[in-house]
Amino acid sequence: MTDISFIDVLTHSSVRLDLPEGKVYADPFRVSKEYRDASLILVTHDHFDHFSPDDIKKVMKKGTMLIVPESLKKQASKAAGNECAVTVLEPGRKTVACGMEIEAVPAYNLKKRFHPKKSGWSGYIINSEKGRIYIAGDTDATPEAKGIRCDIALVPVGGTYTMGAVEAAELVNVIKPGAAVPTHFGSVAGSSSDGDRFCSLLEPGIYSEIRSKKG
Repeated sequence: MTDISFIDVLTHSSVRLDLPEGKVYADPFRVSKEYRDASLILVTHDHFDHFSPDDIKKVMKKGTMLIVPESLKKQASKAAGNECAVTVLEPGRKTVACGMEIEAVPAYNLKKRFHPKKSGWSGYIINSEKGRIYIAGDTDATPEAKGIRCDIALVPVGGTYTMGAVEAAELVNVIKPGAAVPTHFGSVAGSSSDGDRFCSLLEPGIYSEIRSKKG
C-alpha cells in the first residue's frame, strides 16, 4: 500500500505535505493556524480559493520558495514581501526547489468557462523521496492529465468548476497511481459525499483515502 500519511488536505484544495525535503503547501486557503514552516508553496492559479495572500503569510517563513504561474507573478511578489523567493513556472516547464524537481502541468476546463487553457494555469508534479506526487489543480480530465505518470494523485472531485467524482475516478483509473486523494469538495464546491464516491469508483489496485482535516 502506498503511504499517504504525510498528506493533509487542510480544506478545499489547500494541501500540506510533510516531505523528507521539507514542508510543502499547495494553494493554502482558510488556514486555521500560523504554521510558518513552509519550505515550498505552490499556487495553481489566481482564484480566491487558491491564491490567498493572507493564508500564504500564515504558512511561509523566511526563505520559503513560492512557485506560481506567470499571471500571478506581481501579486505573488507582493504577498511574499522580502521573506520569499518567487519563481514563475509555466506549464510544461520544470525547476528544482528544496532538492526536488517540480514540474508544472496544464490545468484547464475542456468545456466549462472557469479555467480556460489560454490562462496558463497549472497543476504540479513533485518529485520527492516519497515518489512522484501529482497535484492536479482545477482541471478536467484533459489529454495532458491522462498522460501523467505518478505514484500519488491529488485530484479535484467536486464538480461545477472542475471534474466531478465520476470523471476524476475515470482519470485516476487511466493514470493508475499507487494512491489517490480527493480534493476540492465539501466547501466551496461539491458535497461532503463526493470524496467517498470518488474513492468507491477506483480500481482495486489504487489505494484511496480522504485526508481532510481542519486546517
